[in-house]
Amino acid sequence: MIDVNDIRHQFPTLHQEVNGHPLVYLDNGATTHKPQVVIDAISHYYEKLNSNIHRGVHFLSQQATDAYEASRETIRQHLNAQHLHEIIFTKGNTEAINLVANGFRQILQEGDEVLVSAMEHHSNIVPWQMACQSSSATLKVIPMDEMGVLDMDSYKNLLSDKTKVVAVNHISNALGTINPVKQMIQWAHEVGAAVLIDGAQAGPHCSIDVQDLDADFYCISGHKVYGPTGIGALYGKEEWLKKLPPYQGGGEMIATVSFDKTTYADLPHKFEAGTPNIAGGIALKTAIDWINQIGLDNIVSYEKELVDYATEELSKIEGIRFIGQAQEKAGVISFIVGDIHPYDMGMILDKLGVAVRTGHHCAQPVMDQFCIPGTVRASFAVYNTKEDVNRLVEGVIKAQTMLS
Repeated sequence: MIDVNDIRHQFPTLHQEVNGHPLVYLDNGATTHKPQVVIDAISHYYEKLNSNIHRGVHFLSQQATDAYEASRETIRQHLNAQHLHEIIFTKGNTEAINLVANGFRQILQEGDEVLVSAMEHHSNIVPWQMACQSSSATLKVIPMDEMGVLDMDSYKNLLSDKTKVVAVNHISNALGTINPVKQMIQWAHEVGAAVLIDGAQAGPHCSIDVQDLDADFYCISGHKVYGPTGIGALYGKEEWLKKLPPYQGGGEMIATVSFDKTTYADLPHKFEAGTPNIAGGIALKTAIDWINQIGLDNIVSYEKELVDYATEELSKIEGIRFIGQAQEKAGVISFIVGDIHPYDMGMILDKLGVAVRTGHHCAQPVMDQFCIPGTVRASFAVYNTKEDVNRLVEGVIKAQTMLS
């Protein structure tokens, strides 16, 4: 069971007023707030450990290295990766996807095809466009229907022996749709394609088992799972990580360097050039431990109840239109009200202390398909409450009255 009051007490940023109103924070799809234990973990690194990792023989360096590598092991367990060296630290999902797409630039050839879905975040579109442009491969799009659900028949028809990569999100940041990624991976593997799953939105909302999914690549973002910004992780199957070339050159990712030739370090360091976000990496372990202490099953159950309640209450508002109505959804409700521009709605909600996201949510093709400029997006976390939902509904009604 979730004790939401106890959870809320652990988040200092939630206890403030905005424009004279208690803060209601419903922009968790963009970033989650941090519990005090995560903030303390960052402070502890700089107060007690502050030292570079992997390179020093002195005490502080060893302590920092141990803490950083303990985080890698926690992530491995959290994702159920088989090997520790299959976990690569990144700045976040965007860097993780770029790392993989950059590697495929040297693998893809003219005539090859890369599939992405119509509901992708820009960070899972643009890197693949760039990879296709540089390799003369072709980018193809898996369509979705008016409910915000991928057309699986079309997906299966798009797959062929030309398909080399499928890149798709686990949960849509703009719609909340949970995609059937296990089935998609299986079908892609039947034609010999590699699959990258963007798990940015899935990280805080569901259990992830990369071996059960049989994903070739899976990435998570720290600041979406109650951890710091500027840190994330890429899981990659050992066989694929060995095939891909390094993403960046510099310290840490080398075995030997001379002016004639450089040899690269073993996994995972081959992809971790330079001094990393050490404090962020250590604090990411704290964030994942915090999630697991509450229990993902408990979080999923509580958030479903919350999203169902919000959907029911918002649906009572005259003129509301939900964008994305998949049966399998998590964490997100996107909507518009009449002909009110989402930005105007968001500004009034902010004046009432309610923080939502407005716009295209870095998923402009989604908005183009629905012929709208954007949506109001309320995205939920485990610290949100039904009272937060009530404040949102009251705010939308007040904005509707003011703007109609």
